[in-house]
Amino acid sequence: MPHATELIAIIALGLVLAFVCGMLAQRLRLPPLVGYLLAGVLVGPYTPGFVGNSQLAGQLAEIGVILLMFGVGLHFSIKDLMAVRTIALPGAIVQIVAATVMGGALALAWGWGLGAGLVFGLALSVASTVVLLRALEERQLLDSDKGRIAVGWLIVEDLAMVLALVLLPALAPSLGGDGAGAAHHAGDGNLWLTLGLTLAKVGIFTAVMLVGGRRFVPWLLDQAARTGSRELFTLAVLALALGIAFGSAELFGVSFALGAFFAGMVLAESDLSHQAAADSLPLQDAFAVLFFVSVGMLFDPGILIREPLSVLAVLGVILVGKSLAAVAIVLVFRHPLGTALTIAASLAQIGEFSFILVSLGLSLKLLPEEGRDLILGGAILSITLNPLFFALTDWVGRKVAERPHLAARFERKGADALAVAIESPPHRGHAIIVGYGRVGSTIGNALKAWDLPYVVLDRDRRRVLDLRRDGIEAVFGDATAPGILQAADIAQAKLIVVATPEAHTTRRIVELAREAYPGIDTLVRTHNDAERRHFEEQGVGLVLMAERELAFGMTLYALRSLGLKEGEARIFVDSTRVESRSAPVEAEIDHGAPELRPHKGEAGEG
Repeated sequence: MPHATELIAIIALGLVLAFVCGMLAQRLRLPPLVGYLLAGVLVGPYTPGFVGNSQLAGQLAEIGVILLMFGVGLHFSIKDLMAVRTIALPGAIVQIVAATVMGGALALAWGWGLGAGLVFGLALSVASTVVLLRALEERQLLDSDKGRIAVGWLIVEDLAMVLALVLLPALAPSLGGDGAGAAHHAGDGNLWLTLGLTLAKVGIFTAVMLVGGRRFVPWLLDQAARTGSRELFTLAVLALALGIAFGSAELFGVSFALGAFFAGMVLAESDLSHQAAADSLPLQDAFAVLFFVSVGMLFDPGILIREPLSVLAVLGVILVGKSLAAVAIVLVFRHPLGTALTIAASLAQIGEFSFILVSLGLSLKLLPEEGRDLILGGAILSITLNPLFFALTDWVGRKVAERPHLAARFERKGADALAVAIESPPHRGHAIIVGYGRVGSTIGNALKAWDLPYVVLDRDRRRVLDLRRDGIEAVFGDATAPGILQAADIAQAKLIVVATPEAHTTRRIVELAREAYPGIDTLVRTHNDAERRHFEEQGVGLVLMAERELAFGMTLYALRSLGLKEGEARIFVDSTRVESRSAPVEAEIDHGAPELRPHKGEAGEG
């Protein structure tokens, strides 16, 4: 295949095969990610047929990790991160040490050296960002205390692996590896100098992001939002996520994932974070799929036949050893058993950092190629089994809860609740007005006159800022995008008014509103009878057609002008409005000018 088409081929075949295998896995009641991994195996070098470029696939997968961590940062404020530091920091460190010791013990039992054992153990200690976040999102745990602890734990692991990646080249000669190139990675090879430089770089990066980034990132995105261009806003989101991730890696030596996480976290303090998350979600999902495909491409299925006991031992460390260590640590810090089980299941897999460590270990001649195959085998199997492991921990939690005397032993009352700051109290019984043009603003003014609570949703950034200056609560964003209606507390709202004219947009907003709160009252506008009939069949509270309401208003005036009494005219218009709602759609077809009703004075003439 020509070199120029390799990128297109890996994207096209990767996504097509991932879709086919994902659908097959779904039909077999397996998680779709099992299908994505199988797709990678099919285009990998260890199976017949087309062989994809694994280096290109790995870089595409890294984009998925960047966008995913950026999205996590958007939902994980700095205050949230500080709230879990008392459990995430010591917990992650202790678990890394425990997993490294277990992995190193296996390596020494197989006759490998100390350096191989260190790399092997570290690779087994760090969980996959993609898998962990996907698992928490699917179970709607990302914004819970459990999810915040797990993500904070993961961030500490990432920081530890950054240090390991920098220090390993300096340590390689003393660990029996190849010292060539160590100076390139670590200055003059001085371990303490290398450690000091690494900590200094991470500290400078953190300071730059928390001080300068907190001002620059929201400001830049606000400038893009003010243009009113959806494309420029989406481009700004992607440019910030990818640009900061790349710059942080090049300038400060931190991982792409960590740089993207900080970019999202400083943006989370802006009201633009909800729309930024929604705009990056489609690309995030697509590239996350390519991550699983790239992992599958590296896997040699033959290792399962050649070294089945070794693979099981590796899997035991990942699933059992790490999980028991996590449960013990969380319980020691006096958190509930449910939290301990969730964190254990979240971390019972390995992923992208493990592969980076393996590549470095091979280049430094610390790790044998057999170690790479075993780690990849453990990664594939642990990722595949992770959903089942979550189900197992849920079952254990239910069984313990069914036995009060046993549950009492695991009850923990010493842990402080996570102090997660809430920017403002949630609304209750309010109205949400989507679109604040001539129609929406008229409704809003009426609600304001009667002192009734409402929140405005609008994609016009300037309009949103003007409303806020006037003391009106307003959210910037597309109401059809994930998370935007939730930003207006849709689950607590009493009424949603969709004042936008686009029919397909209105349909989607109504669907999302009812998914969030099935009992919500709805008021929509439309411009054709077919859409009106659709909404009425769906049980929408009130559907108004602009042209028809205009006609009824003009009819009322005409009847009054020609001598009918106010009451008679209103009764006639109201009855006509009711009849029009039950009329067939075909009645909306224009047949020319309507036939005029004869005036009383003209009756009987001619």
